[in-house]
Amino acid sequence: MDWLGSYSKGDRAFFAIIAVAFSLIILTLSLNFGHLDGFSKTKALNGRDQNVTGSNVGSKENSSTSSTKGSSPFTRNHADKLLDGLFPFGFDEGSCLSRSQSYLYKKASPHKPSPYLISKLRNYEHLHKRCGPHTRSYNRTMVMLKNSRTNVITECNYIVWTPVNGLGNRMVSMAAAFLYAILTDRILLVEFKDDMVGLFCEPFPNSSWLLPKDFPFSNNQGYAETYESMLKKNKENNSKEIFPSVLHLKIQHTHHDQDMFFHCDHSQHLLLKVPLLILVSDQYFVPSLFMVPSFNQELSKMFPEKDTVFHHLGRYLFLPSNEVWGPISRFYQTYLAKADERIGLQIRVFSPDLTPYETIMNQVLSCTLKNNILPNFTTEDSPRKKGTTLKSVLVTSLYPEYGENLRTMYLTKPTVSGEFISVYQPSHEEQQKANDHKHNMKALTEIYLLSLCDVLVTSSLSTFGYVAQSLKGLRPWVLYKLLDKNIPDIPCERDFSMEPCFHTPPKLDCMQKPIDDNRTAFPYTRTCLDYGFGIKLVNDQL
Repeated sequence: MDWLGSYSKGDRAFFAIIAVAFSLIILTLSLNFGHLDGFSKTKALNGRDQNVTGSNVGSKENSSTSSTKGSSPFTRNHADKLLDGLFPFGFDEGSCLSRSQSYLYKKASPHKPSPYLISKLRNYEHLHKRCGPHTRSYNRTMVMLKNSRTNVITECNYIVWTPVNGLGNRMVSMAAAFLYAILTDRILLVEFKDDMVGLFCEPFPNSSWLLPKDFPFSNNQGYAETYESMLKKNKENNSKEIFPSVLHLKIQHTHHDQDMFFHCDHSQHLLLKVPLLILVSDQYFVPSLFMVPSFNQELSKMFPEKDTVFHHLGRYLFLPSNEVWGPISRFYQTYLAKADERIGLQIRVFSPDLTPYETIMNQVLSCTLKNNILPNFTTEDSPRKKGTTLKSVLVTSLYPEYGENLRTMYLTKPTVSGEFISVYQPSHEEQQKANDHKHNMKALTEIYLLSLCDVLVTSSLSTFGYVAQSLKGLRPWVLYKLLDKNIPDIPCERDFSMEPCFHTPPKLDCMQKPIDDNRTAFPYTRTCLDYGFGIKLVNDQL
């Protein structure tokens, strides 16, 4: 059904007037919350740097802030504040307000971290403190690696994450790199360029995860060997094992894994001999870690619920800095906090020329109305029932038309259910901007706001949506990717897992035979709903 075409010419003219008015509201919204000036108004909170960690407890000012009437929709206890043990004690609360306050903005997760995962996180934090940037162990290791290119035995081993593609891709690949670091006793260091600086708090107590500016192997890829060349040398000369001290490892959507065998024990045995891995990845390669036989027992103990990997690691790692948390908390309190239900619509348009706005809008309406996510319209304005439900809809899209028109529809037409519907779209960038700090701040703000919603509708193949759904810990409704102007009879479907999709899984098993059925070969994986070539983790009960 063409939902937009069902209105008269008079209605459409009225919509045009309302749309102009709504554009002005959106502009005001953006100015109020810093979306047009890079959140410059919120850069300093309590005079603290978001990257400073310490052992003193939160200030009196912060405690009073979180207890102010109306500042939180839920009454919570101390265990909730630490996310059931995910967070350690000992952080300076003022240095990262989202760590001490975010639990007030969401219901407690039904997915509890296992005691074994918590113990692994505490062990990792201890190792990171001992081997982190500019410690004696780090300095000694870097000297050794510079002086010898092969067969170096060091007291600390590292994996350096480097940025590729947009923020969603970066977050899913960072989470995968962190899990790999835990499994292999490596220290995770992240290379944040100018477009990433100040987005996140430091996740590890009394240390930093930021790659030092004097890291000796930056911008020197010719010095390090590649993973492929190491595999080739090992295959050609098994009798003489020579391992590089530094290795570049690529796991990207443009770098397919048919002959990499990263998911095999033999390859992992070789990688254990390399002290420093420099990772280039835009992929959530966690499913490939579950394929490694030697990792199985550890992973099963850490994650009894297989589809909660990013939910736990993402909440632990990706805490918005004070500079980003300010707009998040203010927007939530102003527009979302009083709603009975919060609905997030994440609309990503990959090919606007093939799928015009009207087609996408009709698909979104078809999905949300057919599945009772949003109420349908009626032509008769009936009296409002006492205690009518208020639903707030958060729209995130590069384009303003989606928020504007959805809001116009619910302003001009009453709902069948009598519910009140309010629609808010924080920003509309028109296009994705690479290596842009302000753009990344807006993206993180909207990802986190989506994660505070009760229901999510996301777009196929969007890592932006993957991160939001996993942080929230729910299975979204996924809009099928459209290739033309035709909308399928089933416009969307409820996902079977809240995990991100791994878009480039291996195509060969460890015996170099084609993998015909991932689910048969690897019982904790299943073909992604939104991408037939990808796989994602599922609970073994499925």
